[in-house]
Amino acid sequence: MDYRLRAATPADEAWQLAIYASTRADELALTGWPREQCEAFVRQQHQAQQQHYARHFPHSACHLIVVNPDEVAGRLWLDTRSNRLHILDIALLPAWRGQGLGTRCLQALAQEAQAGGLALGIQVEIHNPARRLYERLGFVPDGEPQGLYQAMLRPAPAPQPEECLP
Repeated sequence: MDYRLRAATPADEAWQLAIYASTRADELALTGWPREQCEAFVRQQHQAQQQHYARHFPHSACHLIVVNPDEVAGRLWLDTRSNRLHILDIALLPAWRGQGLGTRCLQALAQEAQAGGLALGIQVEIHNPARRLYERLGFVPDGEPQGLYQAMLRPAPAPQPEECLP
């Protein structure tokens, strides 16, 4: 399954909202709220998330759209830190879940981090089923859970010793 990443633009706002809404659909279905209230809540929460990332990662975060092959399939917020690449958010639309696309994106990020001698980090809700995927890909818990979230890390490759010259 081929995919590409491209920079998000303001023209992607409707896609961004749809992707975010899809990650909250199961949770909101349990509220019993009317459709209009759910939509207003999702818009507010999406905007708050966007503002949080822009405020706290103004120079280091990269906001990307996952495209497969010419359809928007998801989004990725990636923060470059001194010792790691950190996934702030990765989400796929429901039609693209369970087909290996998320796995391929994460494997490519792991390869990019490894090539740069960096770890790859993510924070995940403790009960999120995606946690099993992260574990299969070599992520391990990074410290104790903080509330509902667990920081996870795919460690940087060990430095190779330099060869001694005769």
